[in-house]
Amino acid sequence: MNRQDDLVAEGEPEREFNPGIAARFPRKTVAGGALIHDRSGRILFLEPTYKPTLDIPGGIAEHDESPYDACRREVREEIGLDREIGNLLVVDWVPAHGPWTDSLAFVFDGGTLDDELLTPDPTEVRAIHFLTLAEATPRLRPSMARRLTLAENALAQGFPTYADFGRGR
Repeated sequence: MNRQDDLVAEGEPEREFNPGIAARFPRKTVAGGALIHDRSGRILFLEPTYKPTLDIPGGIAEHDESPYDACRREVREEIGLDREIGNLLVVDWVPAHGPWTDSLAFVFDGGTLDDELLTPDPTEVRAIHFLTLAEATPRLRPSMARRLTLAENALAQGFPTYADFGRGR
């Protein structure tokens, strides 16, 4: 079945208990990122054009797009790889900070590269680096370093984890 078939199978949505309340509920930003390794076990990091810290391939989900689909789309857009993304590794709640609302960051297993040609989008990606997490940590936000540590642990253990701002529960 596809998503549209699943929605039809759900039947009519329940009515709002107070008309207009659905529009007043808080909204969260949702993002999906891929933890991709090279054969040496180093992580693929992007040096984005729009922020000072390193990041993994991925990005914010568009309206009615799942975190998984956002991850696949962003990997394709940012580095030109159209590949299946693996299992969920981490779901991390990120608190509101500055102009940004709170969000949920999903990290998926992006697998290991086998000589695939990477074609970075120059509007989003200044450079690509393959680094160990320890090498990258000085160039990451602390919460991202914690999140990726949890992702590496989840990959090794074979099951996903939940985190609050990069701190496992």
